Amino acid sequence: MKIAMIGHKDFPSRSGGVEVVVYELSTRLAARGHEVTVYNRGRQKGHNAYLEQGVRVKRVFTFKKQILNAMVYSFLATFDTIFHDFDVIHYHAIGPSVPLFLAKLFGKHTVCTVHGLNWRSDKWGGFASFYLRLGEKVAARFADEVIVLSEEEKEYFMKKYKRDSILIHNAVERIAPVPCNVIREKYGLEKDSYILYVGRISPEKGPQDLLEAYQKLRLQERLVLAGPIPETEFGKEMIRKIDADPRVIRTGLVQGQELAELFSNCRLFVLPSHTEGLSLALLEAMSCGGRCLVSDIPANTVITGQYGAEFEAENRDSLAAALSKELTTPKDEVLLKQEMEYVKENFDYDAVIEWHEDVYKCALNRKNEKRWEQNC
Repeated sequence: MKIAMIGHKDFPSRSGGVEVVVYELSTRLAARGHEVTVYNRGRQKGHNAYLEQGVRVKRVFTFKKQILNAMVYSFLATFDTIFHDFDVIHYHAIGPSVPLFLAKLFGKHTVCTVHGLNWRSDKWGGFASFYLRLGEKVAARFADEVIVLSEEEKEYFMKKYKRDSILIHNAVERIAPVPCNVIREKYGLEKDSYILYVGRISPEKGPQDLLEAYQKLRLQERLVLAGPIPETEFGKEMIRKIDADPRVIRTGLVQGQELAELFSNCRLFVLPSHTEGLSLALLEAMSCGGRCLVSDIPANTVITGQYGAEFEAENRDSLAAALSKELTTPKDEVLLKQEMEYVKENFDYDAVIEWHEDVYKCALNRKNEKRWEQNC
């Protein structure tokens, strides 16, 4: 099949959950013989169409301003797909899915993966929130197939739009536990000497809650916040607070060996999200036997189950109490080994890629009229 991917920022990249999904999905589909084209944001002189790891990359003009970035990019990428013979156009996230209706008008087969209901986030307000809701409605109304990451989202689409969707959890490449080398030299970290957060430093992910809860306690463990910090007022305030506390480390975006070492050797991994699709960072932490503490939103607790602890989302006192409890509770090594097997059995890439191929085949079998009312 000829498949186009729209919605991510860059390829290849692991800067965010959508980028990881698009990278893994595209490279693995290409390895199985499919012709995959990914549309990156932002043109570069003399470097706008090329082959990367078996995947065709096209760079599309857009504005740097956040409110216009995804909008302009997704419309221009969609216009480009209209003039090519793609079998399926796969949109990632609800914001970039607004122009999906144009692809439908030109008879294209479309799939949308909902990577979380982003409009719920405090990060978005006004026009941005409206635009995200519009993308959600367009996907529900026009996409041949809608993929969701959690039962909560599946129930939401059925209740609000009477729209059936397909549940496909994110998969994860298991992280084999490794000793401290890079992180010892770079940050002075030893095994079990720190609490770890991995993800974007943005309001909806809750790192501000974790930082404040941590600073309420007199802990010997350090706090590591690993992820890109945006050049916003929120980002600047977080940098100021982090740098004022010598116990807290900000790493920026980490990948490869350094990331594997951070996951493998943390005393506790914390995911304080206010809203979430399905956290790849959480799956990665669990894949190497990490003890996890998560906010009690369904997207988190449905994954951790018996293998993790939870606290009340957006409640910093609840988070502080949970931190104190988890750091004084001995690790259950038997349970953590079971956790690793649980991730291996339930979030396997081979199965996920096959399910996506089946979804694409279903999309191709849809008739142009009333696609959303039929069963594959």
